[in-house]
Amino acid sequence: MALEAERLGFDSLWSAEAYGSDAVTLITWAAARTERIGVGTAIMQIPARTPAATAMTAITLDHLTHGRFRLGLGTSGPQVSEGWHGVDFGKPLGRTREYVEIVRAILRRDRPVEYHGEHYRIPLVGGTGLGKPLKTIVHPLRSDLPIYLAAIGPKNVALAAEIADGWLPTFYAPAHHEVFDASINEGLATAGRARESFDVAPFAPVIVGDDVQLCRDLVKPTLALYVGGMGARSKNFYNSLVQRYGYEEAAAKVQDLYLEGRKGEAAGAIPDELVDDVALCGPKGRIAERLHIWKEAGVDTLIAGAMQPEALQVLAEAAGE
Repeated sequence: MALEAERLGFDSLWSAEAYGSDAVTLITWAAARTERIGVGTAIMQIPARTPAATAMTAITLDHLTHGRFRLGLGTSGPQVSEGWHGVDFGKPLGRTREYVEIVRAILRRDRPVEYHGEHYRIPLVGGTGLGKPLKTIVHPLRSDLPIYLAAIGPKNVALAAEIADGWLPTFYAPAHHEVFDASINEGLATAGRARESFDVAPFAPVIVGDDVQLCRDLVKPTLALYVGGMGARSKNFYNSLVQRYGYEEAAAKVQDLYLEGRKGEAAGAIPDELVDDVALCGPKGRIAERLHIWKEAGVDTLIAGAMQPEALQVLAEAAGE
């Protein structure tokens, strides 16, 4: 799939992580097999790594790929942060801001890194007392290596527009782009930036086939997992997002069914309209037609969740029309 995407002229390949495969190993493997296509992480989890470890990885991958790497970061959610990594999820906005500031300071390599924030203190205060400010011994290929942030909540989206080069929303609905517009404008205004400097790069599942309903049905289990089970009942960012799109009743039903262990019924409770809002499903003509909705909503980079080689061909042809 990676080789076919490069052959067809796709812009970039992206990898993700939850609590199984990590994002870095997979994208490194793909980068080693390709020559021109960009590579990015969507996302590397902030609670999984110190800012310095992330910066080291970014510097290394940018060198190995000759400047093809894009660093996508995100806080994940409380269940993964605390239940998997054992890291307190509290105050994700402040933690993310400090994290990005430290990574950028390391990439600049203009002085040994010192940082005294609420969440990160470099060098460590206390301990042996032997820590001292350091700067990377490997010169970064690019001090302005692009940093993307995953976000769907209003304050997180505003933060991304303020401090990041790009934004990675999951289950973005172009027909409801107004849900995000105010936050994007707020963040850009705070930073004094133009919209053109900010890459809106949502993820969209893509299923190609003649039977539109069957294609939709293949997306529904994933949507049910996120809307119903990716978070606790009281703290599920994806459930809240779907409610903001106007699917309050469906969101509640899907969550109830999923948390009761009735996962198949939860998938069946996902409305067809929601699938069409966040995914591209059906034959080539339908996908090409609906692709224009994403363009008109202001999407700059569409990250296609495609599992079929033919989907890449359909997207390549549709994007060129």
